[in-house]
Amino acid sequence: GAFQKKGHSARILSPEEAERLAKDQVLVSEFKQLKLEKEAQKNWDLFYKRNSTNFFKDRHWTTREFQELKACREFADQKLTILEAGCGVGNCLFPLLEEDLNIFAYACDFSPRAVEYVKKNALYSTERCKVFQCDLTKDDLLENIPADSVDVVTLIFVLSAIHPDKMHLVLKNIYKVLKPGKCVLFRDYGLYDHAMLRFKSGSKLGENFYVRQDGTRSYFFTAEFLSQLFKAAGYEQVVNEYVQRETVNRKEDLRVPRVFLQSKFQKP
Repeated sequence: GAFQKKGHSARILSPEEAERLAKDQVLVSEFKQLKLEKEAQKNWDLFYKRNSTNFFKDRHWTTREFQELKACREFADQKLTILEAGCGVGNCLFPLLEEDLNIFAYACDFSPRAVEYVKKNALYSTERCKVFQCDLTKDDLLENIPADSVDVVTLIFVLSAIHPDKMHLVLKNIYKVLKPGKCVLFRDYGLYDHAMLRFKSGSKLGENFYVRQDGTRSYFFTAEFLSQLFKAAGYEQVVNEYVQRETVNRKEDLRVPRVFLQSKFQKP
């Protein structure tokens, strides 16, 4: 079972959790941090090599959580153009294309291997989608997508994998292809999510920024930081809230606090 609540207040830590986080102040060396940044693509490619298409579940929750995909239409069968920035192996893309026949999707990922998996999927059709490899921090999206042509951008568990100093580059890149008046739908890890509390000492790269054992990195967002980031890139905030879920593992009698940020930012 699980319960879920949405709101503007961040999760409050237990005294034990607060003490453990306060103690963990040693940062990974600058040499290793530069190496992780240089090898980020290689590490994500290896992640997909190990896990192929089996790691993430198909995200059939997307249309349920983001009613905007229906709401942003002016009439029922209106064709929508979407961009899935950071599509992985298509866990979000393919359920969406199956569920909504009036969507054309652009999709890109940092990992060449992930892009290959998408292209090999039986549901992949060039009439319905265009998938390409892209480093969102430096490869211009305009090389693959016309300016001001996209109705909705989904940015789901993507920005957290990017160095905080480069996140603004991603948002400015996306801004160029989004139509005025249209939105970025965002969902990612929130501050004090269970995953953040599980990092062992020696994994910290910076404030709310950690490295996993496989070399991939994860940032945990506060609503304030995310809001400033989007506004600085020219967007207006529509919704920006924490989603707190408590997942109960009955077998082990464990209560696991999951925290995400679910947000919507509009290009004026």
